[in-house]
Amino acid sequence: MTQINPNSPVELQIKQQIAFVSLNRPDKLNALDIQVFQQLVKTQKIIKKNKKIRVVILSGHGEDFCSGLDIKSVMSNKIAAIRLLWKWLPGNTNLAQKVSVGWRKLNVPVIAAIHGRCWGGGLQIALGADYRIAKPNSSISIMESKWGLIPDMAGNLALRDCMSKDQAMKLAMTAEELTAAEALNHKLISQISDNPHETANGLAKQIKQRSPDAIKAIKKLYHKRWQDFDRYLLAGETLSQWKILLGKNQSIAVKRQMGKDIPYKH
Repeated sequence: MTQINPNSPVELQIKQQIAFVSLNRPDKLNALDIQVFQQLVKTQKIIKKNKKIRVVILSGHGEDFCSGLDIKSVMSNKIAAIRLLWKWLPGNTNLAQKVSVGWRKLNVPVIAAIHGRCWGGGLQIALGADYRIAKPNSSISIMESKWGLIPDMAGNLALRDCMSKDQAMKLAMTAEELTAAEALNHKLISQISDNPHETANGLAKQIKQRSPDAIKAIKKLYHKRWQDFDRYLLAGETLSQWKILLGKNQSIAVKRQMGKDIPYKH
């Protein structure tokens, strides 16, 4: 097991090809200050460079996944606020958006294991994951409007995929707190589990049984072409399939299905 920055506000452990990323400010309900934003982006870069990692599991230490932005810390520091929002071009991602979009850009699946509060910026981070599993007593909210703000950490990309526009607007405007069952009904989360971390581990093990080339291609295709024109989606399917067929892991996948225990190549 590789453990990186155990005393950091974002903890990273790599075990059996799974990267466990944990928000590590339990005394602050894992609220997001400038250091958390910076460490999350640094962690994403570390994971991206490690070709052996097959799955990422996001979670939070303590009683909550993440209670949102540390308003007092960020708003009292104008330089920190500028660092979060600054970007060279409008269409680029700033620091605040990278902590969500960064998970979508990884080549491996990202699973969020949610418990306790998952509010505001915490939900924006979770929306960057490909799959979200929440404990039944979780509290989930697009909470930014409560503080006179808008949701601006790129979680809207996922909301566009999973929710109707009117329901997303309602939740963003009211800052309503949802139970896990209500969040599942709105498709904000993917699954409810009494033990989200254990369930996430089970899903990660399932994914690890499949070809890393196929998993990478599926994630890229679905994120890039899901809302695209039909022709682009069909073209994307064909191009991705050709790359897989010509790749190094296709024959291994077939042999594994025939019962041969052959490791995939990274």
